[in-house]
Amino acid sequence: MSDRADRTGWTPPLRRRRRPHWAAQTPTWREARPALIADALERASARPSGNWFVVGASRDVRAGDRPYGRTVGGVEIVLWRSDTGGLHAGPGACPHLGAPLRDSRLVCGTLVCHWHGLALDGEPVAGWDPYPAHDDGVLLWVRLDAVGGEDPSDRPVVPVRPLSGRAVDAVFTAVGRCEPQDVIANRLDPWHGSWFHPYSFADLTVVRAPRDEEDDAFVVDVSFRVTNRLVVPVRVEFTAPEPRTVVMHITEGEGATSVVETHATPLTGEAAEQPRTAVIEAVIATSDRRGFALARAVAPVLRPLMRRTAGRLWRDDLAYAERRRALRSTGRFPG
Repeated sequence: MSDRADRTGWTPPLRRRRRPHWAAQTPTWREARPALIADALERASARPSGNWFVVGASRDVRAGDRPYGRTVGGVEIVLWRSDTGGLHAGPGACPHLGAPLRDSRLVCGTLVCHWHGLALDGEPVAGWDPYPAHDDGVLLWVRLDAVGGEDPSDRPVVPVRPLSGRAVDAVFTAVGRCEPQDVIANRLDPWHGSWFHPYSFADLTVVRAPRDEEDDAFVVDVSFRVTNRLVVPVRVEFTAPEPRTVVMHITEGEGATSVVETHATPLTGEAAEQPRTAVIEAVIATSDRRGFALARAVAPVLRPLMRRTAGRLWRDDLAYAERRRALRSTGRFPG
């Protein structure tokens, strides 16, 4: 293998690591200062979102398919596509007598209420007014000015991604009993990775933590586990471009320029006693290796595996976020 590397410049994507005992890791609790994480969360919360919310994957809504329903901030919405693929969104209750439009039918790209036949083509009619919607090629966004309460923007804050034709993407969704800030705070604490997820991460070191608005990225060296002894070492940066999004960019190592976007969308309104938040996570993977063309070709097979990996992590991380929210609600959260 070394001779091949010397001749061609090829390097193997995997490294062999002996799996250390979990308790033998270097403790990270001193570095993971509550005030530092809180400051990063506060800076993220102050950034404008333009009132845009991620509501699902682009593949969730297809031309000719049934409508797609979602509740955001306590507001019921419906999305569908015209016959030409144009995305439409608006209130999820029919303005006539309140029928759930997510259960209605699409006829030649027009949404027809199944109670009394009111036809919606995406334009205002009979008291029904559309919401601005955006399809970025991976995720769907809807602008809800009454929920966001900010100055609206024409487009959402979409992170920099690999070129779509050179990447494989998968979107995972889960729901937790917490608020968006609890999900974002989880992602702004990289120190918990190898302790809380030893099955996925090893050799995790936070190289640099944020200092201020101008230097606001977590830089982390980490090895992703493929098997018990084989890992992929990379350098990543965590940033929060808007209040409900944290992006992990791979900046060095295998899959450089790949990203993982974690979006936290509130399902309930601010006054809800039991808040619920949807975690919508997009993994957009790429590689310069020749063999990655095969990965793109078999993307439909890979996507369930990618979602399963994300689901395993979020099974634990939602417990983290829910615990944080429970402590906050009783005034017992540290820091």
